[in-house]
Amino acid sequence: MLQRPWCTRNTLSSKPPFALACSCNTAEDFSKILKAKGCSDPEKLVPELEKEVERRQHVHEERRRHQLYVAEEYSRFHPKIFTLQSSFLDPRFCEMVSHARKPDCTADDLKAYMKGLQMRMYSFPVFTPSFCQMFVEELKHYETSSIPKFQAASMSKFAIDLGVLGFDQFLSDLRTAYLAPLVKVLYPDWGGDQLDTHKAFIAQYKEGRNLDTSYHFDNSEVTLNVSLNETFDDGDLYFGAMRGEESSFHTGYSHQLGRGILHRGQQMHGAFPIMEGERYNLIVWLRSSRIRNQLCPMCNEKPKIKAVENGFGDGFTLDDNTV
Repeated sequence: MLQRPWCTRNTLSSKPPFALACSCNTAEDFSKILKAKGCSDPEKLVPELEKEVERRQHVHEERRRHQLYVAEEYSRFHPKIFTLQSSFLDPRFCEMVSHARKPDCTADDLKAYMKGLQMRMYSFPVFTPSFCQMFVEELKHYETSSIPKFQAASMSKFAIDLGVLGFDQFLSDLRTAYLAPLVKVLYPDWGGDQLDTHKAFIAQYKEGRNLDTSYHFDNSEVTLNVSLNETFDDGDLYFGAMRGEESSFHTGYSHQLGRGILHRGQQMHGAFPIMEGERYNLIVWLRSSRIRNQLCPMCNEKPKIKAVENGFGDGFTLDDNTV
């Protein structure tokens, strides 16, 4: 039997100047790391970092409690969208996945269905406009409900954890039946068909919230980012080289309703501010325990892991007799 652990090497915030990861938890170590990264007064930031480390040490237990509470108390606005149906998916996406499932399919065979960008990034339609509309209506209904909200990701306290909201099975079906065949063809070196877990959340951008997202990399092997609405101005994504690479490469990407961009999680990227309106994006972090069991993508070390009772943790696996 396998258990789903999480890495106890706690990462720093994604905001500059401490964009990378840390494998230690003491105030003295945080101070040294911040100084090494150019921070002139690290002591002001150490209490915030210690508080974040403490939160992350208990986040999986808190997430499970909140998930059970939402299941009991939240009244869904569009109950049918919590179960994945092929009618929610763009027909072109379904056709592309059908081709990807063929044993001899190559990336070249999929070119007719997607736009190939630089640095092995790919853009293609994912959801229908009608599904996107229902999805955003559900999210707004949840936002305005009296249900206490759970912080889904370290980069934003306004993100919505879709597993907590009740989309776990929807997302597992999307990963295994549709995304895994694509990643097997497009990224065989980043998990391929062995993407066995995920973390998914909604990134919200509106006045006073997440007006931009600083340059960062993801805690994933592969990331899917899908735009769910179009009532906003600007807010384009920008991409650079892979983390740790010396390169001047930069490129941009403009959102389109229902369309997604697929990229490697270790590729540096960010988002420009929106000038008006609000934006909802579905972010799916696709993870492969085969890869991350060898090296934690956040701290670049052999993961020091701790089992969690429920959910996927951070995508690692561990035998019972070694927990």
